[in-house]
Amino acid sequence: MLREIGSVFSFLTILPSNNASLETIARYMYIFPIVGIAIGLAIGGIGFGLSLFLEPLIVALLVVASLALITGIHHIDGLADFADGLMVKGTKEKKLQAMKDVSTGSAGIVAVVLCLVGAIISLSLIRGFEIFYAILLSEIFAKFSMVLQASLGRSAAVGSNSPFVQIMKDRKRLLAAFAITIVPLIVLGGTTGLVVFGVGITITLFILAISTRGFGGITGDILGATNELTRLSSLLIFASL
Repeated sequence: MLREIGSVFSFLTILPSNNASLETIARYMYIFPIVGIAIGLAIGGIGFGLSLFLEPLIVALLVVASLALITGIHHIDGLADFADGLMVKGTKEKKLQAMKDVSTGSAGIVAVVLCLVGAIISLSLIRGFEIFYAILLSEIFAKFSMVLQASLGRSAAVGSNSPFVQIMKDRKRLLAAFAITIVPLIVLGGTTGLVVFGVGITITLFILAISTRGFGGITGDILGATNELTRLSSLLIFASL
């Protein structure tokens, strides 16, 4: 079991892979928020430590770079592909094909730049130990958003997302992921944590709706895009409240 749980960490980060199948990883998708906790603790600790002696904008840049490094830029790539697919006019098949294109279009580039810049600006506005909470809780919810979307959505096409969508139809797994997510959001985030949860749910459902309409469902790229966009929304909330 530990080996299988380790495969989930490897799937979401740059940790060495044990070559587990996607079906195996999908069975443990409900622990995605736990991976978010691990990432959040590591990067949040780095962010708070750096904030003690570096300027906020430099800290924010290093935190965003660290997040990209530890996650292998997988989800950022999904955001770029998702944006490219949305901008294509035509059938669902054309939109899906645009997402599979190895080259990144202008829409994808703009989406990635705006997301990264938004995260850097948000983090630069958060002071003191709150930067630790902001990074930790935003990462936990970002991982939960993928679980929720897989549970509620359907596959746009047979691919890497299919096992996750199929297995997450088990509501017990969704409830387990929900419990892992909501406890730290309430205990550590208080009212702000609840706002993060509510806004994040809304964004997740909105992405699911436009993906279902535009692509016929969700893909692995859309799950990755949801991770990035809900993390950004959480950081924006922490910077604003």
